[in-house]
Amino acid sequence: MSYSRKRFPYGLFCYVVLTFVLGSYFAFASIQGDYGLMRRIEIEAEARQLETQLDALETEVKVYANKARRLSDEYLDLDFLDEQAREVLGYIGPNEIILR
Repeated sequence: MSYSRKRFPYGLFCYVVLTFVLGSYFAFASIQGDYGLMRRIEIEAEARQLETQLDALETEVKVYANKARRLSDEYLDLDFLDEQAREVLGYIGPNEIILR
């Protein structure tokens, strides 16, 4: 009877280690990589912030468009014109008294 010694399966060990390393790398890249889940969350948060800024800017544009329309030749709002002249240019009426 001959006794044969079994060798350690290096090929199988290398295969398991390589599979674990590659799996770990791809799992890490899918979460932390340039196109991973964390980057996606950052992009979505930035998109929400930019949409909020866009809404604020659109509101501001509407306000300025309304003011420009009220001062145009087609539709002149004299009260608004008087208000702007007083605020921007510092005009006062001849019969007004300024208190400080």
